[in-house]
Amino acid sequence: MKLFLLLLLASSLFASKPELLLLNKYNENINVTSWYMSEKLDGVRAFWDGEKLISRSGKVFNAPKFFTKDFPKYEIDGELWTKRADFSNIVSIVNQKKPHAKWREITYNIFEVPFAKGNLKERLKRVKESKYIKLIKQIKVKNKKHLKEFQKSVESKGGEGIVVRNGSLPYYTGRDNNALKVKSYIDEECEVVGYNQGRGKYEGMIGSLSCRLKNLKVIKIGSGLNDHQRAVPPKIGAIITFKYYGLTTKGNPRFPIFLKGN
Repeated sequence: MKLFLLLLLASSLFASKPELLLLNKYNENINVTSWYMSEKLDGVRAFWDGEKLISRSGKVFNAPKFFTKDFPKYEIDGELWTKRADFSNIVSIVNQKKPHAKWREITYNIFEVPFAKGNLKERLKRVKESKYIKLIKQIKVKNKKHLKEFQKSVESKGGEGIVVRNGSLPYYTGRDNNALKVKSYIDEECEVVGYNQGRGKYEGMIGSLSCRLKNLKVIKIGSGLNDHQRAVPPKIGAIITFKYYGLTTKGNPRFPIFLKGN
């Protein structure tokens, strides 16, 4: 009986990993005129399957009933978000094991209606906004200058960057050059493989993380970590995201800065 209850609890915490639309990186050789652009919100990706909110990895978020009571019976995809530069707070809210009142700070910002018919605009018309459901504004790109002006506007306000999508296509999943992220920096994922002790004001805390890149090189990432992350760093084996500004002459990321990761 005890084993059955444990299995039941585990099944309530995880669902099938959803097949999602993913973003490639923008390059200026791709003509995105007449595509749609929107701000890329720095929140937590969540897929609503008509009954529950699921993370990219298949974890079920313990959202309170007051948060999801107006959600539709069909699938929607978007970002759990509060405001710009608030990622750590968002993660702390949505990853707790029990529903709680701080979800009132969160909104679910929709950029896709999976499996709906029609082009992007037609699919998004199905979404009814409410207190906790918001549509991410989609703006048609006039030309490359228009794109860059919008990107600069978003980043000057502390935004992460923008997304451009070919809005004429039907819904699809996976990653290709019809959905792109546009940022002033490059971001990548790496695996935490070790810790380096801090000095001075970081004495007794983590000074930097040792991280293994996809090419198996190991780099140190210290910039971008807040005091809480230095006291309670991501676990060994965790996958984190960092940003950098080009490569050094040795082929290493220049000025790597921690962005997010549990």
